[in-house]
Amino acid sequence: MRTRVQCLFQGFGSFRVPLRFPSPHPQRSLARANGPVLTGRYLNNPQGGEAHGGRTAVARRESGPDFVEAIARGLDVIRAFGPRQPVMSLAAVAAAAGLPRPTARRILLTLEELGYVRAAGGRFELTPRVLDLGMSYVLSRGLWEVARPHMEQLVARTRESSSVAQLDGPDIVYVARVAVPKIVTLAVTIGTRFPAMPTSLGKVMLAALPPGEAERILAEPTRSGITARWQPGAGERAAALREVRARGWALTDEQLAPGIRSVAAPLRDGEGRVIAALNVTVHAAETPVEVLTGEYLPLLLQAAGAVSADWAACQAAPQIVKPGGGRVSAGQTG
Repeated sequence: MRTRVQCLFQGFGSFRVPLRFPSPHPQRSLARANGPVLTGRYLNNPQGGEAHGGRTAVARRESGPDFVEAIARGLDVIRAFGPRQPVMSLAAVAAAAGLPRPTARRILLTLEELGYVRAAGGRFELTPRVLDLGMSYVLSRGLWEVARPHMEQLVARTRESSSVAQLDGPDIVYVARVAVPKIVTLAVTIGTRFPAMPTSLGKVMLAALPPGEAERILAEPTRSGITARWQPGAGERAAALREVRARGWALTDEQLAPGIRSVAAPLRDGEGRVIAALNVTVHAAETPVEVLTGEYLPLLLQAAGAVSADWAACQAAPQIVKPGGGRVSAGQTG
């Protein structure tokens, strides 16, 4: 069985590697999920919208005296590219980023000189160097390297896909994934954004918040571009989150979209705080709730506990500054 292992890099592509890594640097190849039934919005388009492949012109921000507009515009240009628009004309980039064409042109040429953009025949595309921007987040947190072996083992035992997500306002954002290719699957890549409440991952993280804070967050509009099947009122949301708090895990049964069923458990740091959530996702036509909660849930809870324990151990380990400025825990020095 082969799996697609992904880590956070702003939603551009994915890696396919064997379930067991032969080396710490697996060969990378572009891969896509088969038969998507639902596609979420990406981190590179937090504003949502439908113009230009789901991207709207971005209004200038309310900013203070320290706000650097040039940096914001450069990030807007990078975000203009997406899964369905890997190569764009100057006019398309300017429209998607909400910028005048001369401004967009200068930014693109700057990004080209820095190695983040490639120009050919009057059109532009991002280069793999853009992945460094997202990977800096994951590597600085270290959570992916800690979670990866446990996620691989979980997927090997369940033969179902597993993901890690974190909460971003009223949405979840996927930051790690080990996927099992199937004919019918949830089309998720790193950076995909879904409304939090109708997902098992979101319920787990919302339940970890004080009830008032969770309700305040859920009052904000989603930036996912997705309308979930389940639209609970305040009372129903509160009851659902109380249930999750009481049992320590969450179930979603086709509340986000038809056919999507999942369970999730929290990932905690050394102080017991919920920092993310780990799930197992199945298709409702293949896996009944009884199998999901009776067979897969214990394996998920075991994996989540192992990730949390390893993460706490990494936090507790002394940090050694390497030559060149890097850091490594004392346990990794051999």
